[in-house]
Amino acid sequence: MNNDTKGILLVVLSGTSFGTLGVLGKYAAAAGLSIPTVLTYRFLGASIFFLAFLAYSGQVERLRGRALATAVLLGAGFYAAQSGLYFLGLEYMTAGLVGLVIYTYPVLVVVLSYLFLDEPITRYTVVGLGLAVGGVAVVSGVNPAGADPRGIAVVLGAALVYSGYYVTSQVALEDVDAQTLTAYVLPSAGASFIIYGVATRSLTLPTTASEVTILTAIALLATAIPIGALFAGVAYIGASRASIISSLEPATTVVLGVVLLDEPLAMATIVGSVLVLVGVIVIQME
Repeated sequence: MNNDTKGILLVVLSGTSFGTLGVLGKYAAAAGLSIPTVLTYRFLGASIFFLAFLAYSGQVERLRGRALATAVLLGAGFYAAQSGLYFLGLEYMTAGLVGLVIYTYPVLVVVLSYLFLDEPITRYTVVGLGLAVGGVAVVSGVNPAGADPRGIAVVLGAALVYSGYYVTSQVALEDVDAQTLTAYVLPSAGASFIIYGVATRSLTLPTTASEVTILTAIALLATAIPIGALFAGVAYIGASRASIISSLEPATTVVLGVVLLDEPLAMATIVGSVLVLVGVIVIQME
């Protein structure tokens, strides 16, 4: 197997694994697990797996000063807020629609990069932005079953915060490699939910085998594995190609929602999904 094929397969694994998060989040809610509980175990569990991987590969690096402060801000601030809004969105909409709307973040990254990093806006950007926004409009306007306006607003907020995370990360990655940064971001996000969960008395321990299984799947399958696979895949095929292949993420969420949760698959959802995914791919063509 050549390196190109390895890279493609790794990014496919990453995209499909990330795509399980929405369905697993629905299972967690059905099991009565609070959002702080789910996200505490998600990030701390993923931290253990990810740090073990880095230690095994000998790539652990200690951060200090400004780099450490930036990593903590990214985790406890941006990533924690994005995850909280994502899971809140699952309370209003189907897993498939949440996965679709959150995937508008690559478009928002381009806009924020233009505003704050002086990166140019090209014709591809304009076309891609129009397609992605049109896709969300189709889903929210034509498919009211499952597309709660409150959910749309919450998940778009999550996408905007995630975009801020990416733009800030881009600056931080000038001095720190991506794997090291992630090794600090994950536990920082987990710590923020421990503090919030204790303060609000919403943090609980899993007491059944099903709860432990769901939380382990969220930490490993939907977080640690896709992050590790993405980094490994990018090393083989580059970030641009990887970002296009990662479009499998929302498609996976939609399919799993239909198959495992009996979520409706209206024509508006299909059309909106295609518009968003094509819009993201067009932007990556510049």
